[in-house]
Amino acid sequence: MAERKVAVITGAGTGVGAACAEWFAQRGWDILVNYRASSAAAELVAEACRALGADAVAVQGDVASDTDCRHLAAQAGERWGRIDALINNAGTTKFAPMSDLEALGADDFLAIYAVNVVGAYQMARAALPLMPPGSAIVNISSVAGNNGTGSCYAYAASKGALNTLTLSLARNLAPAIRVNAVLPGLIEGRWVREGVGDAAYDTVRANYAGSAALGTVATPADVAATAGWLATDAALMTGQFVIVDAGLLLGKPPQILK
Repeated sequence: MAERKVAVITGAGTGVGAACAEWFAQRGWDILVNYRASSAAAELVAEACRALGADAVAVQGDVASDTDCRHLAAQAGERWGRIDALINNAGTTKFAPMSDLEALGADDFLAIYAVNVVGAYQMARAALPLMPPGSAIVNISSVAGNNGTGSCYAYAASKGALNTLTLSLARNLAPAIRVNAVLPGLIEGRWVREGVGDAAYDTVRANYAGSAALGTVATPADVAATAGWLATDAALMTGQFVIVDAGLLLGKPPQILK
C-alpha cells in the first residue's frame, strides 16, 4: 500500500485554510491543521477531516514566530515522518482606507509582513527537511499584490512581496520542490465580513462582483480547489501565479455601443 501523503496547512481553522484541509482529506491525505487563536474552530476542522478518513491534528502556532514554525514542522515529522504539501495560508491585515495615509504606521507594516511574508518563508524553511522530492509549496497570495488594491497599503505590499518570495523559492528549490501561488480576489465569508462590518459587507461584495467579468467573487472552496490542484496535479508548474478572481483584474468590457 502506498504511503499516505501529508499536508500542513497554516491558518486552517477557518475560511480558505479550513476548505484546503477538507479538500486534501477527501483525497486521502493526512492533515496538520494549524491555527493561531481559533482553537475550537480548528478542532472542528480536524474532526471533519477525520470523518473523511484522514489522520488529522490541530496544532497551535503563530507563523510570525520561527520557533512556532519549527514546532509545527516537528509535529508533522513526529506524527508522519514527512510533509508532501505546505499550504501557506495564514494571513493578516488591518482594514484601513487607502485615502488616509495616516491610518497605518510602521508597526502595522511590520506586523502584517511578519505573518504574510516572513511567516511563509519560515514555514518553508522549517518544512523543507521533511519534504521528499516531488513535494509542493502553495502560497495563498492575492490580486492585491498585482494591482495595489485591498484592505490596506501594507496588505497589498505584503502580497506583492509574497509573490516575489514565491519566485525565489521556486527557482532555488527546483527541481525537487515546486512552489506556486494562488491569487484570489475578494473571498466571500467571515474574514471580509468582520473586517468591513456586517452593514457594509453586502455592498463591498456587490461592488467586487459588479467589477468582475464573471459577476461574482471567489469562495473558500474555489481557492482550496486551485491550491490543491497546484500541490498535486500541476506537475510541470513552478513559479506561477494562478489568479482566481472571477475576472476582477480583467474587468467588464466597456460599453462602446448601446
